[in-house]
Order: sequence, then C-alpha cells, then structure tokens
Amino acid sequence: MSPTPALFSLPEARTRFTKSTREALNNRNIKPLLNAFSQLPGSENEKKCTLDQAFRGVLEEEIINHSACENVLAIISLAIGGVTESVCTASTPFVLLGDVLDCLPLDQCDTIFTFVEKNVATWKSNTFYSAGKNYLLRMCNDLLRRLSKSQNTVFCGRIQLFLARLFPLSEKSGLNLQSQFNLENVTVFNTNEQESTLGQKHTEDREEGMDVEEGEMGDDEAPTTCSIPIDYNLYRKFWSLQDYFRNPVQCYEKISWKTFLKYSEEVLAVFKSYKLDDTQASRKKMEELKTGGEHVYFAKFLTSEKLMDLQLSDSNFRRHILLQYLILFQYLKGQVKFKSSNYVLTDEQSLWIEDTTKSVYQLLSENPPDGERFSKMVEHILNTEENWNSWKNEGCPSFVKERASDTKPTRVARKRAAPEDFLGKGPNKKILIGNEELTRLWNLCPDNMEACKSETREYMPTLEEFFEEAIEQADPENMVESEYKAVNNSNYGWRALRLLARRSPHFFQPTNQQFKSLPEYLENMVIKLAKELPPPSEEIKTGEDEDEEDNDALLKENESPDVRQDKPITGEQIELFANKLGEQWKILAPYLEIKDSEMRQIESDSEDMKMRAKQLLVVWQDQEGASSCNNG
Repeated sequence: MSPTPALFSLPEARTRFTKSTREALNNRNIKPLLNAFSQLPGSENEKKCTLDQAFRGVLEEEIINHSACENVLAIISLAIGGVTESVCTASTPFVLLGDVLDCLPLDQCDTIFTFVEKNVATWKSNTFYSAGKNYLLRMCNDLLRRLSKSQNTVFCGRIQLFLARLFPLSEKSGLNLQSQFNLENVTVFNTNEQESTLGQKHTEDREEGMDVEEGEMGDDEAPTTCSIPIDYNLYRKFWSLQDYFRNPVQCYEKISWKTFLKYSEEVLAVFKSYKLDDTQASRKKMEELKTGGEHVYFAKFLTSEKLMDLQLSDSNFRRHILLQYLILFQYLKGQVKFKSSNYVLTDEQSLWIEDTTKSVYQLLSENPPDGERFSKMVEHILNTEENWNSWKNEGCPSFVKERASDTKPTRVARKRAAPEDFLGKGPNKKILIGNEELTRLWNLCPDNMEACKSETREYMPTLEEFFEEAIEQADPENMVESEYKAVNNSNYGWRALRLLARRSPHFFQPTNQQFKSLPEYLENMVIKLAKELPPPSEEIKTGEDEDEEDNDALLKENESPDVRQDKPITGEQIELFANKLGEQWKILAPYLEIKDSEMRQIESDSEDMKMRAKQLLVVWQDQEGASSCNNG
C-alpha cells in the first residue's frame, strides 16, 4: 500500500511560515518562503491564507517593538514578491500597508507613503490593480481624514497626486460628477466694525508721513504700502466676496446678486485706481531669486486688517482674486448637466458678466510681472476647461478606445481573369461581366457610343413640363404668395436658366427691360411662355373644376355615359390585359408605336411572355402620359 499523504496542519504551517518570514526578512531574500511553501502539504489556497496571516503577525511584532521603517517596508516588499511568485494573495501588500498607516504616527506615515508613491507602476500592473485599487483608495482617504489641510498641505497634495496617477481619468470615484462645491471652505474675517482699527491706522500713518521731510527717504526706501484710504467697509466687502466664490449658486438669487454686484464693482474699482508699479514688482522678484527663489504658499487667505494694504500691493494676491472672478464667471455662464433648471442668468446679468470679464483680463494684463503673458495663459487654460465640462456632461466616457477585433476571415487571393476568358464566351456571344445584372446592362447595346446617343438617355425636360408649376403660380386666380413661388428658389432658377438657354428663343433676344433680380427675370419669362405654350389638357381643367365645386357628387351621378371622360388605366386592368395578350404582345407593339430599342430591352429584361406584355403596356402608358385611356 502507498503511504497516506500528509494532511495540512494550520498551527504547524503558521509556525513554519513565521520562521521563514523572519529568515527572509533578515536575509532580504524571498527564497526561504518559497522553499517553505513548496515543502508544506496542503492546497495552495490553504497555504496562501496561512502565509498572509504570518505576514501580518510578523508586521504586528515589528510595529509593537517600534522597529525602523526599513524593516516594515522590507516586509511589504517580501509580500509584493510573494504575490509575484504566487505564494500569497494579491491583496496582502495592501492589507499590510493599511495596518502600518493606521498604527504609525504621521511623520513615519510620510516615509511609508514615499514607498507607496515610488511603486505606483507596480500598483497599476495587472497583477495588483484589480485587487488593490479599493484598498489604496480607502487608505488614502483615511490618511486625508487624519491630516490637516492647512498644516499638512504638501502631504495632502502628494496623496491627491498619487491618486491621480493611479486611477484613470474616467474613474468615477475621483470625479465630481454632480459639480458640488466645498462649502466647508469658509473664510473667517472680522465682522465687528467696533473692533476694527483700520480707520485709526490710516490716520496714524498719514500723520507719521507728514513728519518725514523731503529728501530724507531714499529710492530703496520707497513706500510699498497702499496709497488709497482703506476703511472697514472696503475690508468687509472685499472678504465677503469669498463667500460667493465658495458657493457660486448664490449669484442666481436676486438679493445675493445685487450684493455681489455692488461689492465687486467697488473692489474692481480699487484695483483699477491703484495699479502696481512694474519696477517695484521686478525688484521684489529679484529679491526672491537672491534668497533662493522659494515661494511661500498658504492654503488659506490671511484676513488680518493689518495686512490689507500689503495684500492690495501684492501682484500674486491680486492674481488670485482676479482668477477667482474668472472661474466664477465660467461656472455661471457654462452648461452644467446637474445644474438646476432655475439657475439661469438674465440678459442683464449676462451682459454685466461679459463686460466684467473683459475688465478682469485687462487688469491681469496690466498686473506685473509679465501680465500680458499671464493673462493669455489663463484665458487658454479656461478655454481648455470647457472641454472638460463637456466631457463631464457626456457622462465621462473613457478615453481608451478598444481596437475592433478583426473577425473577418482572410480572403484568398485569386488570379485575375484575362480578357479572352470572358469576352464573347457567353450565349449569343455576350460579354460576361461577372454578375448577371451587370452582364444584362452591358449587353443592352453592343456599341457604347450608340447607347449614349439613344433617345432613352435624353433627360432634359420640355419647357411645358418644367415651367408648368411656375405658370400655375403666376396666374393671379391661384393667389400664390410671392415667397412661396418656385421662381424664388435659387436652385430652381439655376436649372431654369440652363433649360431656357437650350430650348427657348427668348433667352438670347435683346431687351430694354432692366431686371434687378433673377426671380423678377424668371417671372417675365414665365408670362411669355404661358402665352406661347398650349393650355393644360381638358382633363386637368375638368379635375380642378370638380375639386372646387360643391356639387361634384351630384354631377357624377347625373353624368351620362356618353359625356363621361375616359378614366386612366389602372394597374389591375393592365395586369388583366397582359394575361390575355400573352405571346401576341409583339404583334401589338407596332400599333402602339413602340421603338425597336425598347422592344429589345423588354426581351432582355424577362423571359416570361406575360411579364413582357405587361412591360409593353407600361411603356405605352408612359409614352401616352397620364391621359392614356381604357379603350378596350
């Protein structure tokens, strides 16, 4: 008897995997884990789940012992290698990362997240992406909740950039599909006028300025503070605008719009009346370059009253405010899918926004340094933003287009037939084109030039046919308005001129009349043609009279058989007569004045005698027109 295979033992396997994980961690090599995985009995799923537990157990001990971040990252690297070697589940590295970031302080989380950023290519590979994208998203959101947007601004930005690199643009979890605003971003400022010191400060500055004698202030000590009076009203109105930038929907309310309009006009008037000096801005930029060129960025505006004059003198601060105006105006004018139907601008509001937008761009171009260039760049970016708005309104379709699978079988190349293989080889020495219908059409007339001269290829209408509608419309009794007449159609007029040049003698006759337009000339020609052309047939006149008279039914009842007009042949009558005619259709053809070419065409179209007789009658009816009568 063969020996019974060893059974899987969870405690034994966990102990063996924990020992192997320690050995692999010390050697920074995954081989001990691979050897243990291959030697232990049991199914792959049992061994994978056990190894996952061993990884978490070793990681827990390292965190409790306050080990260095290098050991923690080494365990996660071993887990990544285990997934690649198919000895642990694909979600294990992400579970370990979540445990680490939940347990470590923020300064060490920064180091761990640097490792996460460097391995973004690994996370996006097919092996890890499907299993780990939700873990990574939850991990990043948990980190963002722990971080302060004002204190840890850079770290928050790194997390957002990592998510942008990890997920595709069409990922729904990273899109603001409903165009919601961050209403928590409230700008706090002094709303108590009694506590304000702006008026006092301006008075003190003015008194101190009077004590300085002329010539005591050098060029390098030129004042950089604002030269216009700043009071509490300007301070309050200026910072109150941030609430509209935070929640633009307020602008659709009538009262809120009036407030926004009033505050904006005053603030923009201040920007227009006090323009920054390009020399002063250039000097400031050179000082920043000398000190290393570091740009200090604040996530929130500083709303202290003491900084108001300095802020109005700062070109970057002005650019922030003016750019906020442009973004707000773009939202108010744009088409947003989830915007309420009540959010509609009036004509007056749209006109004001259009004029103010031009003023803001003008202020940006006048704002040093490089104002003109900055203004054009902002305009270009906002125009590009319209494409993103359209993309979001369409439901954010994926940018990746899958290549259509080529399911068509490859065609076997065949040898092209030589001319002698198909010329004159068919019955009656017909030229075989390769298709029954094409062969029939080609052999209707052996001589191609003769076929082109055939009367059946005469497509030019007669003057009576073409101008029949125009003549009827020119009759005052029909009371057709001028704008609905055919002569006013430019396409009709062009074809009418060509027809007149070919068929009418009036086209080349000299005349003293002056025509201002083509319709006027055509009306004159229609009147001449109406006098020369024969009147409409009696049948048409009778039909029109019968349509206009109210006692039409009475006239038909009292009409005698001798007086009654012959009615047109119907399709049923043609079918019945064709069945009776049969093979005798050729005998009838000369009496109906059917041409030989038409006879040959009827013979080639069908082999059935009844069908040939029917085609004969149809051709005769076409020649005689709608007035052909049933005389049989």
